[in-house]
Amino acid sequence: MKAIVVTDRAAGTAGMKLVERPEPQTSKLASLEGANYGDVVVEVHASGFTWDELEWPSTWVDRLGRDRTPSIPGHEVAGVVTSLSYGTAGLSVGQRVFGLTDWTRDGTLAEYVVVEARNLAPLPGDVDFTTAAALVMPGLTAWQGLVEHGRLRAGQSVLVHGAAGAVGSMACQLAHEAGAHVIGTGRAAGRRTALEFGAQEYVDLEQDSLEDVGEVDLVFDVFGGEIGRRSAGVIRAGGTLVTVAGPPEARPASGRAIDFVVVPDRAQLVEIVRRVRDGRLRTHLGSVAALDGAVEAFNPAPAERVRGKTIIRVRP
Repeated sequence: MKAIVVTDRAAGTAGMKLVERPEPQTSKLASLEGANYGDVVVEVHASGFTWDELEWPSTWVDRLGRDRTPSIPGHEVAGVVTSLSYGTAGLSVGQRVFGLTDWTRDGTLAEYVVVEARNLAPLPGDVDFTTAAALVMPGLTAWQGLVEHGRLRAGQSVLVHGAAGAVGSMACQLAHEAGAHVIGTGRAAGRRTALEFGAQEYVDLEQDSLEDVGEVDLVFDVFGGEIGRRSAGVIRAGGTLVTVAGPPEARPASGRAIDFVVVPDRAQLVEIVRRVRDGRLRTHLGSVAALDGAVEAFNPAPAERVRGKTIIRVRP
């Protein structure tokens, strides 16, 4: 099969290569490194890639800390189940699925991938593979940050950093749907996008003062650093700072601060795709490229950079 591999951490996305790799087979799952009962082989139709995953240790080593390069990146998948290993339940051959793969195993920038069945959700026939792949990481991150960790409720005020990005735009929509007052932040160029995706106010972090927003109940942070530190100061008593940027450097004077790593969750994916079908949620697609053009798509010229989620369409 064709696959994108990486071997040099220092090279970043410029070190990606398109190569031929052995296609995984169900009959061989038991002998694959790290394979489990309940694994399935998925024929990949569309794959997502997170911009900083080549900085994650799990891209380069397995669960025991051993080098596993050349490794295949990508953890967001939409495709069709082609085979099942012993002990698999809840899925069937030929079923359309989407989901999040294991961090320490070869990923989804390939024609086939091995995934734990429990990490996949059924994909309704009226949702295309490109949309589904773009939902996985942004959707789960926003859902877990706001609903699970942030305990979002109607009537609250929510500050969403990076509101024009793939994750931030999803968070704006979910918060708006929940009945919250949504304030987005980012660069000036992101204002229109953030407002289109559900933000009711917008803070240009290059020109405006973050502190001018007053007090909010919940901050959804993707930046960390100085923005994360300052965000702790705008949370009202009993409020919450939720971040995916690592342990927070500052905490609210009277409230909670939570950092988390997104995890696969079938039930949450079902809820997310239901909202897409109902028209309550949409993806923020930036560009779609073929697997043969993936390296170029992840290394665009400065003038060609696009906002939103880049999806690799493995099969037309």
